[in-house]
Amino acid sequence: MPVHSRGDKKETNHHDEMEVDYAENEGSSSEDEDTESSSVSEDGDSSEMDDEDCERRRMECLDEMSNLEKQFTDLKDQLYKERLSQVDAKLQEVIAGKAPEYLEPLATLQENMQIRTKVAGIYRELCLESVKNKYECEIQASRQHCESEKLLLYDTVQSELEEKIRRLEEDRHSIDITSELWNDELQSRKKRKDPFSPDKKKPVVVSDILFQFLGWWLLLYVHFCTGHTFITY
Repeated sequence: MPVHSRGDKKETNHHDEMEVDYAENEGSSSEDEDTESSSVSEDGDSSEMDDEDCERRRMECLDEMSNLEKQFTDLKDQLYKERLSQVDAKLQEVIAGKAPEYLEPLATLQENMQIRTKVAGIYRELCLESVKNKYECEIQASRQHCESEKLLLYDTVQSELEEKIRRLEEDRHSIDITSELWNDELQSRKKRKDPFSPDKKKPVVVSDILFQFLGWWLLLYVHFCTGHTFITY
C-alpha cells in the first residue's frame, strides 16, 4: 500500500473545498438572476399597490395622530383640574392653619419673633440705663458748675466788697481826722466864747453809721449767695 503524508492530505482537502465553494457561487448567481428578472416583471403591478398602501397608511397615521392629540388634550385638562383641586385643598389647609408647609415656617417665624423681642427688651433696658446715667452725669455736672460759679461769684463779690470797705475805711479815717480837727476847732471857739458852759457829748460821725450799714449789707449778701449764717455780737 502506498504511504501518504499529512501535507498531501491537507492539500487534497483544500482543493476539494475550493471546488465546493465555486459550485455554490454559481448556483447562487443563477438564482439571483432569476429573482431579478421576476422582480422587473412585477414592478409595474406593485407600483399602483404601493401608492394605495401609502395613502391608506398616511390616513391611518393622521387618524392616529389626531386621536393622540385628543388624548393628550384630555390628559392635560385632567391634570390641570387635579392640580387645581390640590392647590385649592392646600389653600384651605393654609387658611385653617393645618398645612405643614405653613406651620413649619410659622413656628420658625414665631421663634425668631421671640428672640428679637427678647433682644429688643434687653436693648431697651440698656438704653434706659444709659440715658439715666447720662442724666445723672448732666445733673452732677450742672451742680458742680453751679457750685464753682457760686464760689467764683462769692470770691468776686467778696473782693469787690473788701475793696469798697478798704476805700470806706480810708474815707472814714480821713473824715475822722477832719471831723476831729473841726470839733477841736469848734470846742476851742466855744470855750473862748463861754468858758463856763458844760462839755457836751461828742456827736456821732456819719461815717460810722455808713460803715455799720455796709457791714450789715455785706453779711446779708454773703448769706444770700452762700447760705452761710453769720452770728454777730
